[in-house]
Amino acid sequence: MNERLLSTTDTGDDWLDAGLRENGREHRAGYLADCGFTARVMAMLPAPAALPAWRKPALAALWTAAGVGIALALPGAYADIAREFLRLVIGHPVSFAQIAAGVLALGIGSWAATAYALRRD
Repeated sequence: MNERLLSTTDTGDDWLDAGLRENGREHRAGYLADCGFTARVMAMLPAPAALPAWRKPALAALWTAAGVGIALALPGAYADIAREFLRLVIGHPVSFAQIAAGVLALGIGSWAATAYALRRD
């Protein structure tokens, strides 16, 4: 690898780069009239591919159905988890500030996930 740092004024042995750089300095501010060529080319480009409008609601419905399906497929495990959670919450003294912080954290997480899922690509 080359250890030497090249600056924009260091042309080294390459006369072609030096000539192009000098020519670029002379004509950098000049305007090149294209008689509408750029506008015609841009008008002929195809429209960007857009995702179907039903994609995001369909994904939300599929994730909801998957969550409900998992909850219904594992009723014993769901009840055990709920029972253990209640035992933990009831057996452990919790202040209002801790509950508020937990609810706030869940809300922020939910809104962040929703914003991520509904973003426009």
